[in-house]
Amino acid sequence: MDPCPFVRVLVGNLALKMPVAPRPAGAGAGVHPTTSPCYCRIRLNKLPYQNAAASLLPSDEEGPASCTGAFAAAFHLSKADLDRATAKPALFGPRRRAARLKVAVYAGRRATTCGVNSGRLLGKVVIPLDLKGAEGKPVVFHSGWVAIGKRRGGRKPALASAGAAAQAQLNLTIRAEPDPRFVFEFDGEPECSPQVLQVQGSMKQPMFTCKFSCRSNSDLRSRSVQSDPGTGGRNWLTRFGSDRERAGKERKGWSVTVHDLSGSPVALASMVTPFVASPGSDRVSRSNPGAWLVLRPGDGTWKPWGRLECWRERSGAGAGGDSLGYRFELLVPDHSGMGVGVCVAESSVPASKGGRFAIDLTAAQPFGRSGSPGCSPRGSGDFGQYGLWPFGSFRGFVMSAALQGEGRCSRPTVEVGVAHVVCAEDAAAFVALAAAVDLSMDACRLFSCKLRRELSASRADLLR
Repeated sequence: MDPCPFVRVLVGNLALKMPVAPRPAGAGAGVHPTTSPCYCRIRLNKLPYQNAAASLLPSDEEGPASCTGAFAAAFHLSKADLDRATAKPALFGPRRRAARLKVAVYAGRRATTCGVNSGRLLGKVVIPLDLKGAEGKPVVFHSGWVAIGKRRGGRKPALASAGAAAQAQLNLTIRAEPDPRFVFEFDGEPECSPQVLQVQGSMKQPMFTCKFSCRSNSDLRSRSVQSDPGTGGRNWLTRFGSDRERAGKERKGWSVTVHDLSGSPVALASMVTPFVASPGSDRVSRSNPGAWLVLRPGDGTWKPWGRLECWRERSGAGAGGDSLGYRFELLVPDHSGMGVGVCVAESSVPASKGGRFAIDLTAAQPFGRSGSPGCSPRGSGDFGQYGLWPFGSFRGFVMSAALQGEGRCSRPTVEVGVAHVVCAEDAAAFVALAAAVDLSMDACRLFSCKLRRELSASRADLLR
C-alpha cells in the first residue's frame, strides 16, 4: 500500500503583550489596557477559521517564558491543496502568491451576534508560508514575537523589537510537517455491499469488499436482552408493545463485514444497541443513543476494538438544522480482559449537508513536541503501554471520513494516518468504523421518515 502525501500546518504558543498606558505624575500603578479574555481567529488561505485562546502576559516579559506550549490550530492540506499553493505562475500571468496564514486578535469572549464577532478587534497579522518542500521534512516558518496592528492585510508583519514596545505584540509558532495518509474510497453506499478502493493519486485499485446485512426481527427476538452489556438488561423488544409498533420505533440488526481480496473477514461493525426513538418523540436522543461495536479478528474469534455511539441532536437557532452527534471509544486491553473505554472522538456532523467524522489527537499533545507518535504500533491491535499514554499508540492525526447528508448518495472517503497502519487489518478497522458512522446517519433519521428498502428489517422478514 502506498500512501498519499499530506501536510499539516500547526499553530501554537499563542501569547499576547499589550502596552501599558503611561502614568501621570504622582499617580499610582499604570492600568493595563485590557483585562478581558483574548482570543485569535486563525485561517490558512480559504480553509475554515479556527479559534484559540491567547494568554495575556506582562508587557516586560519576553523570551522562552512566553512560550506556553499550548496547541492552537491545525490545518490539513492534501496533495491537491499543496499543488495549488505551490503552482508556478503562467508565463504572462500574475505572480504566484504563497500560502498565507492570517491571525486576527480579539479582546472579549468568543461569541457571535448575527454572524458577526462580538469581540473587539485588537489587530491582525498575515504571515506568508512557502509550503514547497514541506512534504519531505518539517519546516518552522515562524517562532517568536510579531507586532500586530489594524493595518490592511497582505503586508509583511514586522518583527517585534525594542522600538515597537508601544505596539501590541503576539507570540506564536508556525510549523509544517509531512503527514502521509492512506486514502480509501467506497465505490457505493455501505448498505449496498460495495468494494473499497485504495486511492493513490489518479490510480484506484480494489482493497476490500464490504458485506452489509440486516438481521430480521425474528432473528433478533431471542437476543434482545443480551445484545449489549451496557443496556443493563433492558428488553428493547417489549418496550413498545406490538411487533408492528416496535418495527416503527426501532432500528437494529445492521452489520458490515469487511473482507480482504482473498475473501477472509478482517473487520466487523455490528449494531449492538438498537437506535430507539425517545418516548413521545421520533428521534434518537443523546441520553439513549444507539451503539456499534467494531471488532477485529484474533485467536480464532472476534475481539472488540472500539465502540461508537450516535444520536440526533437539535442544533441552535440559525445553525442549519439537526446534527448527528457521535462519540467513539477505543477499547484498550487491561488486566481484567474486558477492556477500558477511552474516548478519542466526540463531536457532531450536520445532518442535512454532512461533514467529517474525525479522530485527531493533535490537540491532546504538548505543542512543543512533534504531533507524530513517538513509537509506532508494533503489530495488529497493539496499543502500547496504557499507563504511559492514555490513547496507546494513537497520536496526532488518526483518521477522518467524509460523510454526505441525509437523502444523498453517500460513498465515504476514508483517510488514515500512515503511523497507525501496520497491516491491512489495521486499515480495515477504520473502514468498518467509517461504514458504521455513515449508516448511523440513516439510523438516526427521524422515525417519521421511511428508510430505504436496503435498510429495512421487515424486508429481511419477507425473505425468510
